[in-house]
Amino acid sequence: MTNAEPTQPEPTQPGGPQSEAHQSECAVARKAELAANLDKVRDEIVRLAAAADREPPRLLPVTKFHPAADLGLLAELGVTDVAENREQEARAKAAELPQLRFHMIGQVQTKKANHVARWAASVHSVDSEKLALALDRGVGRALEAGERSTGLPVYIQVSYDGDTSRGGVERGDVEKLARTIEDCAHVSLRGLMVVPPLDADAAEVFDTVRQLADALGQQLGRGMELSAGMSADMADAIAHGSDVVRVGTGIMGARPVA
Repeated sequence: MTNAEPTQPEPTQPGGPQSEAHQSECAVARKAELAANLDKVRDEIVRLAAAADREPPRLLPVTKFHPAADLGLLAELGVTDVAENREQEARAKAAELPQLRFHMIGQVQTKKANHVARWAASVHSVDSEKLALALDRGVGRALEAGERSTGLPVYIQVSYDGDTSRGGVERGDVEKLARTIEDCAHVSLRGLMVVPPLDADAAEVFDTVRQLADALGQQLGRGMELSAGMSADMADAIAHGSDVVRVGTGIMGARPVA
């Protein structure tokens, strides 16, 4: 009697029924994970705002390095706005997901201002007159070409410790840059943004830049927002007057492994 060789299961073909079913299961699980994370972060924002006796700030999920499929799930969960750090990645995602508004929070090279001007709902990292003027020109071209229908709100990124190599303008130069933006036709100043240096007291940083934003608002005759606070320092940011918190890991989880 000949022993028959054990039957091997048929390999799953890419795009086959088993593969599609597995992908669907993964998407359902990922959507549930994102929904739970969103609820947790939103609840924490409400709690922290109540403790500070203030209205909750806006939540801006940071989606850098995460696939467009994840952003599509966020849209299904009711998210309308997300933030990205890298222009090329953001541009590709914006083209794929027109139902979302994309905000630029990373450093912008002046030579890429024309690209950013086409897709960005706002830019939180303006740190030079050269960049502000380049964005203004880019938005003007995008408006003429029908690639956008509104002007571009921007935030001045403040370098708290004066190390502008990491992005940001020195505190003493904020007003000058603000005046330049005020003279632009197509970009408008919405407020200030700050990322605390690693060795700094985050609460002190946020309090200082909040005061700087308020003083600038008095000079310009209108309120200035503060974009501040990430997953690790959101509590301090909310306690010290942030209007926009930028949360990545708390919502999206760890960065995907390449």
